[in-house]
Amino acid sequence: MHPYQVLRRPVVTEKSQKQGQVAKYTFRVPLEANKIQIKEAVELAFKNVKVVDVNTSHVRGKERRVGRHKGVAPDWKKAVVTLKPGQKIEFFEGV
Repeated sequence: MHPYQVLRRPVVTEKSQKQGQVAKYTFRVPLEANKIQIKEAVELAFKNVKVVDVNTSHVRGKERRVGRHKGVAPDWKKAVVTLKPGQKIEFFEGV
């Protein structure tokens, strides 16, 4: 898998914004991506950044309803990337 296909989009929530203050950033990644691929993708996409740790979790899709029709949102994987102390990703600043 190409590194630019690994990082789908950032996860912007209150919790992820608070973690950004301690150099932790959250991304949505494909289910088949592993921690090594995620680390390489972050270091390639954001120059001058050194990844120290990657934590992943599998998020189940929620059941959705429109009237009497039910559906299920797809499952996805969340990656929390910890950077070296003192480093930050400028992309997240001001979001």
